[in-house]
Amino acid sequence: MSLNLNDKKAVVAEVSAKVASAQTIVVAEYRGIQVGSLTQLRAQARAQGVYLRVLKNTLARRAIEGTKFADLAPQLTGPLIYSISEDAVAAAKVVSDFAKTNDKLVVKAGNYEGKQLDKAAVASLANIPSREVLLAQVLGMMQAPVSGFARALAALAAKKEAEAA
Repeated sequence: MSLNLNDKKAVVAEVSAKVASAQTIVVAEYRGIQVGSLTQLRAQARAQGVYLRVLKNTLARRAIEGTKFADLAPQLTGPLIYSISEDAVAAAKVVSDFAKTNDKLVVKAGNYEGKQLDKAAVASLANIPSREVLLAQVLGMMQAPVSGFARALAALAAKKEAEAA
């Protein structure tokens, strides 16, 4: 079913709004994937806060035109699914994790804050822990010296009590 001009303008406006606030775009070729599998991918993307959409490449080119993602335009050929996220890692993680279980989804390229990413770079970006995990790790590193000091004081107090008894 083809879109009329007003529908195309609406799609471009919607995607442009998502791209304006995005940090990462990952494009993958989905040729040969069953509808049920694509539905699972969309559910995973929604759960992670990722905008996932199959678009006509010409409309996608218009949506990214004049943005930090404009360098991605030459890569937009073939049947592609677009993964767009405000989180730097989420788009790459959703697509890469799904591609591990479904060999018909092939990551083509990506763009992070205006920097072109090839397939290997998208995989590397997907392996970075999420923001929450990184914050938890930093908090754990900050608490380690204090908790170690508290344990040492408790051990010293227990030793003093044992000597006094």
